Amino acid sequence: MSLVHLGVIADGNRRWAKEHSLPSIEGHRNGLKAIEKLVDGAEAAGIKYITFYVFSTENWGRSEKEVSYLMKLAETKIPKYAEKLKARNGKLLVLGSKNRISPKLASAIEEAEKMTADCDGITVGFCFNYGGEQEIADAANIAMEADGEITPETIRKHLYHPEVPNIDMVVRTSGEERISGFMLWRASYAEFMFIKKYFPDMSSEDIKDIVEEFDKRNRRFGK
Repeated sequence: MSLVHLGVIADGNRRWAKEHSLPSIEGHRNGLKAIEKLVDGAEAAGIKYITFYVFSTENWGRSEKEVSYLMKLAETKIPKYAEKLKARNGKLLVLGSKNRISPKLASAIEEAEKMTADCDGITVGFCFNYGGEQEIADAANIAMEADGEITPETIRKHLYHPEVPNIDMVVRTSGEERISGFMLWRASYAEFMFIKKYFPDMSSEDIKDIVEEFDKRNRRFGK
């Protein structure tokens, strides 16, 4: 069984910066470089979907300075990265709540998704302002209103970007071994791999190791 959808919990940017005696924002900047390297590796490996967990609903609790920086970074980088993806026939999706983000950022996300909507190469997803429990709650509320009942099927079709398939492998960097609410619904039968290196140190070569580890797993899906 091939690895179709890879989920990445991008952890360790701030610790990477601290160990390099740099401000935390440099960790986030280098994290962006790691994203591009991993997408390159995933595309070369034939992975159809790769989704990064980059900003959770809990991350609003960080310092105002850091949160403000991350919001502005998203505003500028998401459209630029969409242009890069479109040039290689890649698609960009942002999964998360629109609550609390600025109208300007919401507009930038919408335009980025429209820009790459017709592309059918690799799909790069960003879980931004995302919470796994919130996604399920939002889907359940829509299901009750639209379908009159809450079932696994009605919830599934109302998840953020329901066209995105379940995750096959979840990778978390920085040595932490927890899911932190990442795609709780789609990760229900995912394999897990925990990598000790910080996210900014990840490269396209790591994708080869991830695929090799995935190929060793025996996925029985409860059977």
